[in-house]
Amino acid sequence: MTVLEHIGIAKNQLVNAGLPPDTAAIDAEVLARHVLGWDTTKYLSDRQNVAPSVFSSQYSMVLERRTRREPVALIIGRREFWGMEFEVNPSVLTPRPETELLVEETLNLVVDRDTQRFHLVDIGAGSGCLSVALASELPTIQITATDISHEALTVAHRNAIRHGVDDRINWLQTTYLDGISGTPNVIVSNPPYISDAEIASLPPEVRNFEPRIAIVSGPDGLDAIRKLLEITAHRMVPGGHLVMEFGMGQLEKIRDAVRGYRQLEVQNIRSDLQGIPRVIVIKRGAVSIEVS
Repeated sequence: MTVLEHIGIAKNQLVNAGLPPDTAAIDAEVLARHVLGWDTTKYLSDRQNVAPSVFSSQYSMVLERRTRREPVALIIGRREFWGMEFEVNPSVLTPRPETELLVEETLNLVVDRDTQRFHLVDIGAGSGCLSVALASELPTIQITATDISHEALTVAHRNAIRHGVDDRINWLQTTYLDGISGTPNVIVSNPPYISDAEIASLPPEVRNFEPRIAIVSGPDGLDAIRKLLEITAHRMVPGGHLVMEFGMGQLEKIRDAVRGYRQLEVQNIRSDLQGIPRVIVIKRGAVSIEVS
């Protein structure tokens, strides 16, 4: 049986497991290339050849994991983000394409600025995709990346080493800005924003395999976002910015929360490829309010 015939059978198996046909076709091919160790060029040239003798059993094992709805990224142990390959495992949130908007907006904020004097903090670093991508684009910047999970920071550290930027990222196991001195110029964050009630309705790839601490944030999903707004209002340098991802349907609630701080203003909103508002840029003005 050829490699392509194996993939055709695998696609049907994945469709029967509940995956949409288009997703099943892509996943069947990606997993086959993973098992074979082939890049796209090798696959296109050799897919009509008879599969190696060991392929069938190895392919069956990874397909079985996918039929249980384990994400492909966790099966193969990597995910592309910002044109770079990142290690992922069950300890970290798998990077999504829409999160690249955070990188774009942060780069827009620091263009033509003296980044040597910038203090950029990545809160909830996870796999390190944001810190590593920003460090690769801003070679003079020093970044502090925080996460509550030691296991996540271990993965992030390896990703930074892989891409040659580890010397410019300070990894700190903490919550938010606890233990960090000074006032950041930019905070970038992809916080948890799913409500407690929503978790049951999420796809099994997310519900059963993503770290809950990285996706769920209280009764309305806004607990972490409110904390980030408070930090921005009281610990951000005047003129600094929060660049933050949020969930579908949360924009107006976030706007209302921002209005509760005289020193904060919404500067920009970005939508993802589906037209869903996904990233917000919030500026901290010069007004100072005493906190009792």
